[in-house]
Amino acid sequence: MDFDENFLQEVAQEVKETTGNKRGRKPGRKSISDKVDIKAKLAERSRQSARECRARKKLRYQYLEELVSDREKAVFILKEELEKLHIWSHELAEGNIPDGFEYVLEELGSVKLEANEV
Repeated sequence: MDFDENFLQEVAQEVKETTGNKRGRKPGRKSISDKVDIKAKLAERSRQSARECRARKKLRYQYLEELVSDREKAVFILKEELEKLHIWSHELAEGNIPDGFEYVLEELGSVKLEANEV
């Protein structure tokens, strides 16, 4: 046991000598003001990131609203055309020629003529 006690005392003495009472900054340690600066910097970065995220979200929603608006307009136009064709089909079934129908036939005829020429 005498050997173990001497060995432990020697190791303790070496540790005490190597760590000693050194003055000055220790490597890897930050001062309190540095820690406060780092926290403030991180908080500002976080706020900036949140601002950018909200701006991207706003742009995304504007884009999607425009997309929906365009689709709604297209649906409305197609519904009007469907209603017009439905009315024309009833008039043709009764033996009447609907208004504007001759123009459509002329347009189709010119398209057919152009297709035949090519």
